[in-house]
Amino acid sequence: MPLHTAVIPAAGMGTRFLPATKAVPKELMPIFDTPALQLVMDEAIGAGCDHIVVVSSKAKTGIEAYLAPSPDAVKRVRDSGRAELADRLARIGSDVRVSVVYQDAPRGLGHAIGCARSAVGNEPFAVLLPDELMGDSSLLKQMSDMFLQNGKSVVGLKQVPMTEVSAYGCVKTTSAPSASGEVTVTDVVEKPAMHEAPSDLILIGRYVLHAGMFDMLDALKPAPSGEIQLTDALLIEAQAGELFGVVSSIARFDTGTPMGWLQAVIELTLQRKDAGAELEAWLKGKYS
Repeated sequence: MPLHTAVIPAAGMGTRFLPATKAVPKELMPIFDTPALQLVMDEAIGAGCDHIVVVSSKAKTGIEAYLAPSPDAVKRVRDSGRAELADRLARIGSDVRVSVVYQDAPRGLGHAIGCARSAVGNEPFAVLLPDELMGDSSLLKQMSDMFLQNGKSVVGLKQVPMTEVSAYGCVKTTSAPSASGEVTVTDVVEKPAMHEAPSDLILIGRYVLHAGMFDMLDALKPAPSGEIQLTDALLIEAQAGELFGVVSSIARFDTGTPMGWLQAVIELTLQRKDAGAELEAWLKGKYS
């Protein structure tokens, strides 16, 4: 079955961004003029998804307000000369269906994904973590195509220095990646110590999962922290030889910390035709 639905977990309270996140959800922090949530939705749509399920919190009213259709906002953006952005905004709620579900308490990524079950239904789905911004939709599209070929879950992977692996989920594979970056995953470890990490390949917040994943998450025992972790379900699949990955060189920005967010704002703004040259000139004048 082709991939139609993308789940975006966005219920976290963004404590690293306090006090800003007292009022503004972290997912709505702007990358120049566009919220990170919009960029992640655009990525999913570019990979073929036409149904976005956002897992939010009742305390984050701004998320639902942003996702509500607003012809006036679209018109104002278009009138400001940003027609392409206006088109992207206009398709949310019209060409692309959006569902909002709620996670009642922070009980881990696996629990957050499980909260989307009724909205997703009995079909495969993608998961995109909004802390991780990708340069385009190519990785998710490749993962979707790979899933269609074998019907098994697929995870997005990236090679990083060993000094960084302890901040992420880390995997072990059967062999080096193929020419297109495809691998079979045999082990998944959540945030290992550097000397215990099985490799330098990390999970980068992009997953394509089969519909049976909801049953697997429901059957998991909570971790000692009380959380339901997606990596525990992925480990079960890896040990059964049913988890695949794509090792990608795609441009990636981790916005999970204020410094990571700031770096993403600078780098992505430098790439924009309407603002990059001006920002680059300012930076050179200020710091050269």
